Amino acid sequence: ALVQLVARRREQMEDLSGVQKGFMEATQTFTVLEDMYSLASGKKEAGYVSFETFVLMEYYEEVIAYANIRLKGMSAGRYAFVRSDDVKGGGRKGLDLSVFDYFTGKERSVKTLSGGESFKASLALALGLSDAMESRDGGIRLDTLFIDEGFGSLDADSLNVALDTLLSLRDEGRLIGVISHVEELRTVIPAHLEIHKSSQGSKVKLLV
Repeated sequence: ALVQLVARRREQMEDLSGVQKGFMEATQTFTVLEDMYSLASGKKEAGYVSFETFVLMEYYEEVIAYANIRLKGMSAGRYAFVRSDDVKGGGRKGLDLSVFDYFTGKERSVKTLSGGESFKASLALALGLSDAMESRDGGIRLDTLFIDEGFGSLDADSLNVALDTLLSLRDEGRLIGVISHVEELRTVIPAHLEIHKSSQGSKVKLLV
């Protein structure tokens, strides 16, 4: 009986040793996977970016390059977009945006742009995204662009620059729609819808 008990205990010890070995191997595997996840997610060390953000940054750079071509013309060569690594307001590291002011030779926040400048910057980014998408193999051509307001914040010269840009897009075969209260646009845009409000409701009039 004693011999059998000793043999049984030896088997149990061997089983426990096997379980312990398996646990150690699993722990090592988990540690490796955890390190890989931390590295890919940007949590490994301060200053790292996630793999997802890294991929987005590559596309972002391409969009910025195309947007700068547009912005250069709209701002008379004054501004250029610059990708910033600063993190503000819960944003992702590497995906923030600033502008470089060639008049002052300094980089500044996009929030410092005036209303008219912000409108041109937003338009340049939208067109840059469209150009980047179209440039890729099998890229999608965005033939329609709608702009809601913003023209009221432009001075006369800036308005002419913005309109020249939109008219050049129209000449490329794109459909440009503008929603605005600016009276000067009526003389530039040949076909437009007028919406008139009254106590009986709104009426739409097509002018060609």
